[in-house]
Order: sequence, then C-alpha cells, then structure tokens
Amino acid sequence: MDRRDKQLWQRCQRIVGDLPLPVPFDPKALVATLALRRGRPIELVPVTAQAYTPCGMLATTDRAEYILYPTNTTALHQQHILLHEVGHLLCGHAGTTTLDAPVSKILLPHLSPELVRRVLGRTVYDVEQEREAEVIASLISQRATREAPPAASAEAADGLARLGPLFETRARRRPRA
Repeated sequence: MDRRDKQLWQRCQRIVGDLPLPVPFDPKALVATLALRRGRPIELVPVTAQAYTPCGMLATTDRAEYILYPTNTTALHQQHILLHEVGHLLCGHAGTTTLDAPVSKILLPHLSPELVRRVLGRTVYDVEQEREAEVIASLISQRATREAPPAASAEAADGLARLGPLFETRARRRPRA
C-alpha cells in the first residue's frame, strides 16, 4: 500500500469510526440520522435502473440532498449503493457539473430543473473520490456487521424456550395440581 492509499484508508476509517450506526443496522435509519446531524433533509429516491445511467446518484438542491438508488437490484446491492452515496456526502465531495433540463427531467422528474443546483453522480467524481466513497461504503458495512447483535434462528429460539423450564428455580415453578 503506497502512502496515498494509506492516507485515504486512514481518512475513511476516521470518518466511519465517528459515525453513529443504528443497531440493528438499517441504511435508511443511518441516512435519517445524518440528515438530523447535518440539519438538512436527505431524501431517498427509489428509481428503476436503466442501461447507461449511474447505479446511484447524489443530487444536491437548495432544499435537500437526494440519494437515488435502484429498486431493480438485490437488497445488498441497494444497501451498498446507498452507502456509497452516503460516502460522497460524508467526504464532502462536490460535483463538477450541473444537470441540463432534459436529463434532470428523466432522472429527477419530481424536481424542477431550476431547483437542481448540482448533481454528484459517479460520472463527475475523480477516481480518488470514487475510491474514497467505495471504501466508506465497505467500512460502514463491515462495522455494521461486526456490531450486529447475534441473530437466533427460529429453531434455536424454540429450543431455548423448551429448555427454559429446566432452569427455573423451585420457587418460580408452578405447584402441581
């Protein structure tokens, strides 16, 4: 790992280390928490992914941030896309282009083109910003998995329920009739 990679990794670890993650982890709850911390709405916009368009997108307007994510993919992929766009937000990446009216109407039909100030799509970031957002998304996922409470299967829960009476004290047991 060269010096720049190490610096990027350390920067991302600091950002994710300071991030309050909901338990159990829910990316939408994380986004709601970030909106409160930033004092600015972040709206999640489910879209149908189309060929030759970005998987996800972060759009900033005068009113709010909008994270567009595809609904026609797996839940895990949706989560990664959301976290990637959150990574751009957390890192303060700024877009280098403004959407023109026709593209804005296709991607953000519920927003007026005049309202959209800048869009932070994957195609307008430099390679380092994309890498940084990817590392942030991966680190959030890893931390969320590590901090997740252990999930008991239905079979394990049933087995524990059946064993419970064996460990009750005599005082708690019901008298037999």
